[in-house]
Amino acid sequence: MSKEAPPGFLVANAGDSETTLSPREPRGFGPGPDRAGGLWWGRLPKAVATVPLWCTCLLGTGSPARSIALPEVRPPKNLLPVPVAMATGRLGVEETLGALNAALGAGCPVWFKETRARHLRARDFLAPRRALQARFEDGQVPEAVVHAVVGLQGPGVAPVLRCEATPSGLALQLQRSAVFERVLGSVAAYATPAAPAARGPRVILHCPSLRAAPCTLRLCQLRAVLVADHLAQALRVHGVRVSLVPAVRDPHMSTLLQQLRVDWPSASEPAPTEALWSRALAEFTSAGDRGALPPGVLGSVCLKELVEGRGRSAGYDPNLDSCLVTEDLLSALAELQAAVQRWPEDSSPGLAAALDAGVDSCTVVHVVSYEEEFQQQKLDLLWWKLDDGAPLRQKHVVCGPVKVAGVPGTLTAPEYYELRHAQVCKASALKHSRDLAQDPAWAETFRVLSVATIKFEMLSKAPQSQLCVALADGISTKGTKSGTFVMYNCARLATLFEGYKRSVEQGLYPASPPVSSLDFSLLREEGEWLLLFNGVLPFPDLLHQTAALDLTAPGLRMAAHTEMVCKFLVQLSMDFSSYYNRVHVLTEPRPHLFGQMLARLQLLRAVREVLHAGLALLGLPPLSHI
Repeated sequence: MSKEAPPGFLVANAGDSETTLSPREPRGFGPGPDRAGGLWWGRLPKAVATVPLWCTCLLGTGSPARSIALPEVRPPKNLLPVPVAMATGRLGVEETLGALNAALGAGCPVWFKETRARHLRARDFLAPRRALQARFEDGQVPEAVVHAVVGLQGPGVAPVLRCEATPSGLALQLQRSAVFERVLGSVAAYATPAAPAARGPRVILHCPSLRAAPCTLRLCQLRAVLVADHLAQALRVHGVRVSLVPAVRDPHMSTLLQQLRVDWPSASEPAPTEALWSRALAEFTSAGDRGALPPGVLGSVCLKELVEGRGRSAGYDPNLDSCLVTEDLLSALAELQAAVQRWPEDSSPGLAAALDAGVDSCTVVHVVSYEEEFQQQKLDLLWWKLDDGAPLRQKHVVCGPVKVAGVPGTLTAPEYYELRHAQVCKASALKHSRDLAQDPAWAETFRVLSVATIKFEMLSKAPQSQLCVALADGISTKGTKSGTFVMYNCARLATLFEGYKRSVEQGLYPASPPVSSLDFSLLREEGEWLLLFNGVLPFPDLLHQTAALDLTAPGLRMAAHTEMVCKFLVQLSMDFSSYYNRVHVLTEPRPHLFGQMLARLQLLRAVREVLHAGLALLGLPPLSHI
């Protein structure tokens, strides 16, 4: 008789026996990629843990099952806790990989998801032969384990069609029609993350580049601003409470940020600095020599003791010994201090449990350009020196240099925007044989395309790496690596659905029926599975990884995965474009063709929703025409 699995556990059928597999990842913790490219929670660390992990291992088909307590798994400390709704009812790549790895028993994860079209023709997941040889004697997977894999069931686990040994390893294919039905029957669960079950942790995002004058804002500083804005959007989607510092007081900077579609607060008055000034006065060194200080400097504060103590373990530059204090520096500290003090005092029990006991409840993340990092380290230490209530945990996301090919001198952010805007207008004039830049109906479209070009250029590489910008390259919808290409494919989707709507109004096509009545077994094109399996299905996992922050890892610097959304949207647009160029979605108005057409339209609705959700994280509206 079949037994029910305990809540959060998985049941695998092996012949006439059943296996209870490990619980899924504790969903209160944001997943993140490990150094091997897998998922952290598939590992079974030896450390003492907080979440029991049990597995019942079958000794053979029909044999009595024996329960074995495997090492317990603790959620990793080096990731920002991100609250996620437990029961979304959706399938998940993480959940499926976790169940597959658990089915093979204790050890490092061996399964991975296929992404290339040529591999997806035969399989969806693979456990490579070499990894299996390290796990099993002679690389032979017991038949009972293979049966258990085929019969996997559980929350979020995709249904398996078959699992077989191949020269490459153990190949697994899903029940694709069932996966299409589950995913396309609940598109919102994949395009829109589930509402957080509890209030999230508290993060202050500080971007010192915004204190520069807009006319002098360099491209490396602009990159830091765009990274901070995108990171704030990703964190907020997952319920993290984010405060942005500094509030912009320069009206010209506010105008530039509006042009770039950066959502950042503004303020008319600076934060008061009197308390910090009094504390700094008591810390100033060489009081008798203040006349020798540079103009504008109020005094010097010794940081050596902090550097040798707290700073050494935190990864601060050992050459830091003193800081010249100015009014601007005190003003910056006052804003950070005010941001910490503005947090509401109430916190949910769930959040308190999620955060480690020794971890500060508020984390400050400084998103800086590589040129600003040394000065920001001084500011961190000065904050600890002058404010006993300063957060103990401060981390740096350091954005690498931006190299501009073929342009002598330094290009400022406003000049960069104007150049890209002019290129967009020129490309449109060449395509339409007339200048549309002055047409109010097109002016907003050109502005959005200009910003999309800039954001995809600045955010498509990991922030810590060097970025090369080729300004001589023109703007084209055919360039598959650009933001313009993504926006173009959004417009193609809009045109497709507008055409379908007109045909329905003309009586040529039937209106969209309930999704439950669609026959998704008619989706047999290679490109259709590619769009679902690489685009729609893994999108929630991508969002979780974008919001995962390595807060307690050793050192001062912290990695941010702000490049993931741009890369994903570009690849999804390429897959859609290839499919759309090859497949005629809106067929002849013949009843025997409607079933496949309506199933395809539902798939492309899901693609459209995912594209729109990804663009929203970048502050970009989808375009209906280009």
